[in-house]
Amino acid sequence: MTRTAAAMVLGCQRLDTGVNIAGVILNQVAGKRHEKVLRESIEQWCGIPVLGVVPRQTRNFFPERHLGLVPLDEAQNSPESVSVAAAKMSEYLDLEALWKLAAAAPALGCPMPSAAPEISRCSVKIGIIRDSAFQFYYPENFEALEERGASLVQISSLENTPLPEVDALYIGGGFPETHLDRLAANEVFRDSVKSAVDAGLPVYAECGGLMFLCRGIRHREKLHPMVGVFPFEISLGTKPQGHGYTVMECVSPNPFFPEGTTIRGHEFHYSGIVGRLDPGSFRFVFRLKKGHGIVAGWDGICYKNVLAGYSHLHAAGNELWADAMIAVAGSYKRLKTSISADAGLDRVRPKSQNIPTVY
Repeated sequence: MTRTAAAMVLGCQRLDTGVNIAGVILNQVAGKRHEKVLRESIEQWCGIPVLGVVPRQTRNFFPERHLGLVPLDEAQNSPESVSVAAAKMSEYLDLEALWKLAAAAPALGCPMPSAAPEISRCSVKIGIIRDSAFQFYYPENFEALEERGASLVQISSLENTPLPEVDALYIGGGFPETHLDRLAANEVFRDSVKSAVDAGLPVYAECGGLMFLCRGIRHREKLHPMVGVFPFEISLGTKPQGHGYTVMECVSPNPFFPEGTTIRGHEFHYSGIVGRLDPGSFRFVFRLKKGHGIVAGWDGICYKNVLAGYSHLHAAGNELWADAMIAVAGSYKRLKTSISADAGLDRVRPKSQNIPTVY
């Protein structure tokens, strides 16, 4: 590609005039002549600078697999890869010009949660299952919870220890399929999660978290037992079952979102339910206006204070989410305190108590 690159940039500029494209970085450039034609064409016809030219690389420092790059927690050469990438970007990009453009850019138009005076703060402990099996999280989601007073407790699903005492649990996406043997063998942790769920612990689970909470994950004709909150199995396919943005309407009672709420997220999963799952047999929470979900047109299922689905949510685009996490965690904490006070100090943990749903 030579002058056609200018046509692509110009097309992007004209497609949405509300997006200010301030510069271009060229990747996979074959040589100096190639660079010269690309640079001159873009700067002449598009009126914006080329801020960097990255030559074609002979070595791939970032290994890939079916869902994209191998995650940081699993890659063997992460420090080397990052160091090489940093050195190459310093060499090939005009970092000073990029910094000046970024500093001069206007606000994105999304108010930061910390700027909102109506945020209610509550001192609660929210567990985050975060390890090499579950590591797809938006950092902004953590920040939104902490800004509202939550203390985040990082938990590993791979360590042979029970779930610690928390007021709510957040299980994100990831690659449980690459850790099936270890997850299945860790009965101590799985059983403790199931007991906590039965006792009323609020749990919000996305994608890989949904898979972990089901009865089992079937892969290559072998069934690997999981937590067993939901009585169905999930199998892994070779093609995406859901891929893209989702728009969901909340249509059923649940611990986190009021009915009638519109929620936006995205899904990217190769897994799906084994066999037919009748939407009438489960309390589905979200009717999908866009996306695939657990079954066609539906996402999000409930059990007690658990809400699990395939869509990933971002706190900046779903302001109710962080507030809801804090609210349900606070309600559960107060219920535990009340039960402990009634039962006596020797029964602080509500493991054997039947704590009701908090919504």
